[in-house]
This record gives sequence, structure tokens and C-alpha cells, in this order.
Amino acid sequence: MYTEDEMLMLSGIQHFMFCPRQWALIHIEQQWAENKLTTEGLILHKNVDNPFYRQKNGDVITLRSLHIASKELGLYGVTDAVELIPADSSEDAITHNRYKGYWKPYPVEYKRGHHKPDERDEVQLAAQAMCLEEMYGIHIPYGALYYDEVKHRETISISESLRNTTIQCARQMHEVFKSGILPKANKQHHCKNCSLVNLCMPEMSDCTLVSTYLNKNLYEDIT
Repeated sequence: MYTEDEMLMLSGIQHFMFCPRQWALIHIEQQWAENKLTTEGLILHKNVDNPFYRQKNGDVITLRSLHIASKELGLYGVTDAVELIPADSSEDAITHNRYKGYWKPYPVEYKRGHHKPDERDEVQLAAQAMCLEEMYGIHIPYGALYYDEVKHRETISISESLRNTTIQCARQMHEVFKSGILPKANKQHHCKNCSLVNLCMPEMSDCTLVSTYLNKNLYEDIT
């Protein structure tokens, strides 16, 4: 269990899965820069993250910007949306002071682009579900990712495998944060789309170490 002083931002888990160095630049060194992709994401969430907006679609109620936290993961944050689905009993369900009956929470995370080749979006959604589970003492088997670029919602199983990946990722985040050491750059094809590319300078990972250069080109071999 992590203390309140040790809690990290839940939204950062997606950055960490994408690139630990990017996450550390943002959350350890407090550096940030905008580009076209980040701006589009901000516009999307400006429309989504309205805590005073509650939507009812049939029997389903959608709540926006709920504050959530998990001491087990050491993460806190705000959800995009949590749908409340009517339940027949109190099993794995919650009550709400504005709505009668029992409700099963169904987290929905909104993303600007499309489905990613890795699990960075799924891990963020799983972390939200695990926060809700810890807060309310329930089990949430499913959530959803909505991709704005393709206008498509994907149902995601919050499986044991995904939960384990989420737990491991959260632990690594805390280890890096506690160390205060910026992870080394690992130049990848997706670096060009990162808003922090000029701060990160991933091309430096291809450079020869100064000590290696000096030993090879300047110093005589005295062996």
C-alpha cells in the first residue's frame, strides 16, 4: 500500500507504457510541450471531461470526471466517463445518492486516435477499473475504449493478464520516480510523433560515448 504522499497520476501510466523516458520528462522533470496530436487530445477531453454533465441513455447513466484512487497501485486521477448500468442486486454494484437502486460501474476512456499496437490504452483503462474496485469493494470485468478518429468503441476485458501488466507497470513507475533518474533514450520510429522529441533528443542514443571516442581516436594503446 502506498501513502498519499507517494501517489502518482494515473494518466501517466499510458505515457510510461509508451515510453518511460517520456513519462519521466513529464512527471519527474516537469517538462511538457504541445504538438498537433496533444492539442487534438486536449480538445477531445475538453468536450468529454465536464463533471457537471450527466447523460442518460435509456436506463444507462453516464457520469463525467470522477475522482478515483488506489493505494494498492499508488495512483490517483480523474475518469473520462463511468457508465452506471442498472443491476438486479447489490453484488458487484454500487448505490448513487441521486439515483435509486443498484448500479454496475463501466469505465469508458476516450482516445483521440485509433487502436494502438500495444496495451498502453488498455492498461490505463484497467487502472481506472482497479481504482473503482478498491474504492467500492466490487469487481469490474469489462470497460471500453472509444477512439474518436474512427468513431469506434471497443469493449475491453479487464483480464488477470491485463491486471498483472497494470500492477507491474505501476510498480516500475514508482521505482523510477523514487530513483529520480531519467531513463535512457531508446530511439524508436514513433519518436517523431512525440511532443517532447526536442527535449528528449532520442538521436543521442546513436552517438558514441565520449570516453569511447577518446580511447579509440586519441589515446595511444599502451598495453
